[in-house]
This record gives sequence, C-alpha cells and structure tokens, in this order.
Amino acid sequence: MNDKSQTAHVSGRIAVLRFYAAALLIIGVALSVGGGELISLGGSFYYLAAGLALSAAAILLWLRRSAGAAVYGWMLLGTLVWALWESGHDGWSLAPRLVPLTLVGAVLVIPWIRLAFRETGIALPGTRMAVLTAIGIALGAGLHTLAGPARAPDPLYQTGMLPLPSAAALPADIPDASDWEQYGNDPGGTRFSPLTQLTPANAVQLAPAWTFRVGARGEEMEVTPLKIGRMLYLCSSLNDVIALDAASGKEVWRFDSGIDKRHAPSAHCRGVAYYRSAGATGACAARIITATVDARLLAVDAEDGAPCRDFGANGQVDLTAGMGDVVPGYYYVTSAPAVARGNVVVGGWVADGQYWGEPSGVIRAFDAVTGKLAWAWDMGRPDRHGEPPPGETYTRATPNSWGPMSVDEKLGLVFVPTGNATPDFFGAQRRSFDDQYSSSVAALDAATGEVRWSFQTAHHDLWDYDVPAQPTLVDFPTAGGLVPALLQATKRGELFVLDRATGVPLTPVHERPAPQRGAAPGERLAATQPYSDGMPSFRGADLVEADMWGVTPLDQLWCRLRFREARYDGPATPPGLTSSLQMPGDAGGSEWGGVAVDTARRIVVVNSNNLPFYVRLIPRAAADKLGLKPFAAADVADPNLEVRIAAQPPQKGTPFAVFTKPFISPLYVPCTRPPFGRLSAVDLDSGKLLWSQPLGTAQNVGPLGMKSHLPFVIGTINFGGAVVTGGGLTFIAATTDEHLRAFETVTGRLLWEAPLPAGSHATPMTYMAGGRQFVTVAAGGNRFAGSPVGDYIVAYALPNP
Repeated sequence: MNDKSQTAHVSGRIAVLRFYAAALLIIGVALSVGGGELISLGGSFYYLAAGLALSAAAILLWLRRSAGAAVYGWMLLGTLVWALWESGHDGWSLAPRLVPLTLVGAVLVIPWIRLAFRETGIALPGTRMAVLTAIGIALGAGLHTLAGPARAPDPLYQTGMLPLPSAAALPADIPDASDWEQYGNDPGGTRFSPLTQLTPANAVQLAPAWTFRVGARGEEMEVTPLKIGRMLYLCSSLNDVIALDAASGKEVWRFDSGIDKRHAPSAHCRGVAYYRSAGATGACAARIITATVDARLLAVDAEDGAPCRDFGANGQVDLTAGMGDVVPGYYYVTSAPAVARGNVVVGGWVADGQYWGEPSGVIRAFDAVTGKLAWAWDMGRPDRHGEPPPGETYTRATPNSWGPMSVDEKLGLVFVPTGNATPDFFGAQRRSFDDQYSSSVAALDAATGEVRWSFQTAHHDLWDYDVPAQPTLVDFPTAGGLVPALLQATKRGELFVLDRATGVPLTPVHERPAPQRGAAPGERLAATQPYSDGMPSFRGADLVEADMWGVTPLDQLWCRLRFREARYDGPATPPGLTSSLQMPGDAGGSEWGGVAVDTARRIVVVNSNNLPFYVRLIPRAAADKLGLKPFAAADVADPNLEVRIAAQPPQKGTPFAVFTKPFISPLYVPCTRPPFGRLSAVDLDSGKLLWSQPLGTAQNVGPLGMKSHLPFVIGTINFGGAVVTGGGLTFIAATTDEHLRAFETVTGRLLWEAPLPAGSHATPMTYMAGGRQFVTVAAGGNRFAGSPVGDYIVAYALPNP
C-alpha cells in the first residue's frame, strides 16, 4: 500500500472514531442531565456517574487517546457491579442494564478502530479485558434470561409453594361428558372438561383438524362455542349465530342478526346460551339465545336457526326498554347470557368514563320461552322488580355487569360480577347504592332478583377495577367439611374465596389502610381496601425504582424519572391532579378470562397481567380546551373509538376528565421489567402456589411497535382464559404472540404450542365428536391489544388413526 492510500485509511479510521465519540458524547450528556434530575428527585446516582464517565471517554476518544477506551471499559465494569447490586441475578433486569452498553463498547476492541489512536498498547489491554469481561457476563445474563429465572415476586408467593408433583394422577371416579353446554362448560364456570383422550403423553401430536372462516362479521371474535349433540354453536363479533358440524367444522346454518357495524363501536360476542324447554317438541323446543352489541336479546331454533317467533316480538327483545335515552354505543351486551330457573339473565356493558348519568347498569331476567321480563335488579330502586312506569327509567349511572355470570340451581342463585359506577376515576357524585355494589360480586335470587348477599372487592373504586371475571363455583374444604364456595378473580389481582350461600370469606380477608395522599379536590376516599391473604395475590409486587425497565439506558432513565415524578404509595394510590401510578393497571390482575378449575385434581389455573398505568386528572376547563367530550352516535363508526374511550375519558358532569395509559417509554416499551403476563396454578385445598411462569413470547412485540420475532419467553399482556381437562392438560391462547398452548396442569410444563392465523383472545373449549377429542379456539385478534385481526375458528385433534 502506498503512502497516499495508507494516509486515506488512517483518515477513515479517525473519522469513524470521532463519529463514534460524538455519538457517545450525546449519550453521555443526556445521561448526565437526566441523571442529575433523577438525583434531585431522590433517585439513583448511577446515571449521572455513568453519563459523566461516558462524556469523559467521548472527549478522550475524540482526541484519539486510548485512555478513552480505558475509561469506557472501567465504566462498564462499574455498571456491572451496580446492576448486580440493584437487580441481583434476574436476567430480564440485568440484560438491558448491561447488553446495550456492552455492545456499544465492543467497538473499541476492534483492531481496525484501535489503529486510529495516537498511541498503541498503552491502555488497550486493560480496556480489552474490561470490555470482554463485561461482554461475557452480559451474555451470561442473557442465557440466564432465556432459561427463565425463577425470581419470586411478593405477594404471588405469600401463601408459600407446594413441592412440584412429578405426575398428574387422575381420580378414578371422574365422570364422562362429551359436550360443552355452557360458556364455562358448567353453570359454575369451572371451564373443566373431564375428557381424557388428550394427555401429557400425546399432546405433542395435536394437529389442525379443521378451520372455519366466519367472514368479515367475525373479526375480533372472542367467542367460546357451545357443543351440544352433533352441533357446535357460536356467535360472530356482530352476533350472527352459526351452527357447525362439530366433527367436520362445516357450516350447518347461519342466522343473520341484522346488526349494522356502524352502530356497534365494540364488536365482541363472547358466547351464546342454550335452553331446552322441558317436555317441549317441535320448533324452538331447543333454542340458542344471544344478547347483542346493539342491545337486543335474540332466540333462534337450535335445529335450523329460524327465529323463535314466540320469544318477544318475532324472536327478539329490545334491551333498551325502560332505559331512557340510550345513544348507540353506550349500552350493549358482550358476554353470554346466563340461564337460571327458566330465565335468561343479562347485564350489559356501559361506556367507560363518558359522562355522569350514563344508562343504567340494571340486571334483568327474561322468560326463556316468551321473552317477557321476569324481574329486574335496579340498584337505585331495590324494591321495584318490574319495568319502570311511563315517564321513568331504570336508575341511571349505576354499576353495571359486563362479565359472565354463574348460576347455582340448587341454591337458586345467580352470581353477578359488577363493574364500577360511571365515570371511573372520580366518584364524589356517587350515591350510597353505587358505593355499596360497585366492583362487587352479588348473589341474586334466580326467581325474584332480590339480593341475597354481596361482597365488595374494591371500596369506592377510582381505578376502573370492574369485576370482569366469571364467578367460579367450587367445593372448598373447611374444618366442617366441604362447603359450596365461589372463587372471584379481580382486576386488583386478589383472588377471593367466599361461601356461596352467604358471601362470607372462607379464607382470610383483611382490610388494610389505603393511601390518602394526592386525591382530587372534592373526592372522598375509602379508608381501607380488602386483601385476600389466604390465596396467592396476582397484583404484582409494590413498585420501586429498580423495577424500571427499557431497552436502552436512555429509556430506562426516562422511566425512572417518570416513576419518581409520579405519586405512588402502593396499591390504590388515588388519581389526582398530579400524575399517579396505578398497579395493577386497569387491564388487571385478572381480566374477563377469569380462572379455570381442575375439579378432579383440585387445581386453580390463573392467567394474569402485570402492567402499571399512568393516570392524571384534567380540570374541566383544560379538558374543554382539549376538546374532550362524550362520543356521539356519529362517532360509533370510528374503528379506533374503543382506544379513544380508554385513553382520555371526558367524565362530563364531574370537575375532571382523565388521562390514562399504560406506563410505557417513548420507545413503546413497558417501563417495568418482565414478565407482563403470567400463568399460575394454585392448590385449591391449601391455597398454596404450585407453579407460576411467564406466558407468551416477545415474538410480536418490540420497540416502536415493531415485531422483534424473538422467541424469548417474556410474558405478554393476555386477554382470554384457560380450559383444563381430565387428561391433565391446560389449554390457553390469550397472548399477543398468536399461539395456542398446552401445559401439563400439575407441573406447568409446556407440552405443545401451535401458531394461530390471527391473535386469539378467546377462551378455548374442548369436546368429543366422531370418537376424537377436539380443542377449539377463536382467532379473531384485537386491535386494542395490538393483535392481528381475523375471523377463524380453529380445531385441533390427534391425527385420525
């Protein structure tokens, strides 16, 4: 190489080195400035120290001094010591603290770059050793992450753990049942099937058996089908009712509900109900009943899908009767109706946070044959069980019930999970009956609608902690023997165990002082909140600064600053005019998927979320300037309306609107460390944890909304529930990575997983047909959860022999 070429090569190395130094200086200054602010807020000194070290290294590197590489290397080793001190050996906590800076620093050990320094061999050996040591430890942390570290966050383990069983024994007296006749398979919503053809030994052989496409009206389906006899019954997102041949998946009939999508802001139907009249024959002796997203109750013949003309007016009942003014989109039904004592019982979803005085959350029962109103539970008029007289309406703005209900026919009770009174984040205007029944589970007399008992899971709820999950009915051991009990999963992450007949807790529930600092002017706060100490809690550990996460030092620092700036006094920190953190966020804890119970092995399977939300109230004058106002009928056609409703509820009629969102960084990465979703199993008899693990991979998530395509088990936000079987399997989709998975119920061992054609936030079900056990799930996706939409019903089974 001639002198001219050599000079050009040296100049090129110097230019690259100085570009690198300039980039490093920008990062160092940003960390120094942000680190100083963090210290002023009472936070970690690390970021200021690291920023100053990076800045010094950058200046030395610009001057082509190898000492800059040495400073960087020793800063990296200091980072390692700090990371281990702050995070211990948790891989997901260590990786973002070490990996980005290690990769950046690895440039300095490249021989081509080293030749740009003025001197050689002076500081580089120590630098190389420091960088390579940090790289090795960072890689070790990454491998530790991939192996799934068993960090035990309190309070999940508060009741302790049982030794992990090695095998799943099946009780000998388990009954056989080939159908799936109700939303949760049985009236108590256990989502347990006694079928045993599929086992841990053969689950790996599962393969697609058939796929059914619903069509455009099936997008974002969350349905759990019913299986009765030879038929599989399901609803599309817009409440078309469809019957399929259970063995082949071929369509037998379809009923068009006639819903105009432009009048349905939320297209979700989670299930239908089945009713057979005792002794009846002929048309509609057996019928499928569904409540719609445009507030109607429909009944069709189970044999051919023809409307049941004896039900209401030509097969339908208007659910807006007695409700007064109902703007389209403000009241509708998404969950499957419950059937009790010959009545069809429905609640309804009421739009979150739009204005004080929204439609009533009345619970109503209609005769399953005639469609006539049997009774109503209007919380504001508890003695009136009929339709309001002319000129009056059911009491507006009462707590509603949008989740699935359960039934105990022997006790004659319907168990109703209730939501919060609207609006969610300010409650000074609430009435005594709102505060009595909000965010509760209530037991209603199935014949009259009278309240037998109620239990409140969140007092004076200011966090949108609706009870979305179906109450699950089990037999629970006590000193006096087995007692009919109810398990209630909640968004707060608490799992309550109640006497089914009385509502009295069967495991310890303690009232603990609730935070009082920072509430909005005029608000009143509950002095205490209830905690279930006899079962594991899925609320997540109380947040500390060290929990803040990110993929780079800069977004980690951003999250730490926002954490320190926000009010956070633990669970139930009240929203106010300054930003506050809510943990769990209003996506749970447990969501509408609830729990599944293997009643043969006495195991409760729980999927849960672990993502905080950032909340701030906005004074009315400021909200008006921002143009925040309740949505109108013309807005219903907006496909993004559901997201708008959730992000900035106007809360008209109160002094404050609200801003609420998941606590994420500017890179759209959660500000708290993984896992963000879990699957756990609890021994029902002891209340102790059997196992808990992250649910879902990072495949479809990443910075700036990009898919990482990485198979790391990170645990994702999940919506939908699990089904458990007599064969010892737990099936669940629910995650954002578009997979259906099978776990061994007793051990939590992942046995099988299959990619789905779209996201699935529906609860699977299982049944027998043609001598084969099928597992079926809806893959409809969900725009709100960021899952690709589709219109698929997919069935899996063992290959034909």
